[in-house]
Amino acid sequence: MLAMTTTLAAGLALLPCAAAPREPVRLIFDTDMGNDIDDALALALIHALQSRGECRLLAVTLTKDNRYAAPFVSLVNAFYGRGEIPIGVARSGITPEDGSYTKAVVEAKEGNQPRYPTPLADWTQAPAAVPLLRRVLAAQPDGSVAIVQVGFSTNLAGLLQSEPDEHSPLNGRELVRRKVRLLSPMAGAFSEALLAEGFKEYNIVNDLPAARHLFAEWPTPLVASGFEVGNALLYPARSIEQEFRYVAHHPVAEAYCAYAPMPYDRPTWDLTSVLYAVRPEHGYFTLSPAGRITVSAEGVTRHTADAAGQHHYLQVPEGGAPRILEALQLLCSQPPDRR
Repeated sequence: MLAMTTTLAAGLALLPCAAAPREPVRLIFDTDMGNDIDDALALALIHALQSRGECRLLAVTLTKDNRYAAPFVSLVNAFYGRGEIPIGVARSGITPEDGSYTKAVVEAKEGNQPRYPTPLADWTQAPAAVPLLRRVLAAQPDGSVAIVQVGFSTNLAGLLQSEPDEHSPLNGRELVRRKVRLLSPMAGAFSEALLAEGFKEYNIVNDLPAARHLFAEWPTPLVASGFEVGNALLYPARSIEQEFRYVAHHPVAEAYCAYAPMPYDRPTWDLTSVLYAVRPEHGYFTLSPAGRITVSAEGVTRHTADAAGQHHYLQVPEGGAPRILEALQLLCSQPPDRR
């Protein structure tokens, strides 16, 4: 009997389910919240992954210079029970116009009260993004942080160029090298068809100098999700209409409906960068060969293969789209963890 028990225990130890739990991914989310609805879905995705113990959102930094972006992020965080997450803003003048859904959700009322309470009602009270990034990174273990950048390169280029301060004696590039293990940006385009037409991706061209600096100087591994990836994976309107009904009002579903006339299926550009950063080992995507991504003076991105390079880009494997979309849909519509 003892021998049988010992053999069984040894066999169980070899099963994948017997592996030691992985530490949650320490995550920073850098976004141009308000310009497109995929940013809001990506934030919902992060909260679902955190509820599952797969990541921990350390901070959100914004590259859209608009008064509604930070309050919207704050109210979504609060809806998921995490209103204490710090939010940093950029004073860059880039895309300062009001986002259709951020304004609508922030200003939504129930009687005379806000429909969605937000701990950060006044965006002028938010800290600047680069000092916040330095503070958060300096407090983390070496080589532990994944950064998901789904907006412009404004904040991260500023981080690279930052000087030592009260948070760290390291300059920005060395602080990144010390603390960051992965940068997962939604940026550029890498398909043959888009390269042939000289496609200039939105996140690249809206702050082109910052994007060129980022891709030239970033000192850690970088895996980009190009325009073609999210464009091939459309988030279904039926999920918004059917799977967010566990509450009378859901800020992300309401934002989706405010962004464009329903029903519409929106590309999941930003969600793909989150999914890879938190679940790189799940096989949702394949990676390009190692190499170097460069950004031309006109804003065209190109990847040159080089075994010594640290840059890859994501590819959707043949037949893999349904599995990715199922994961995104289930996670984005997951109810908050209110424990």
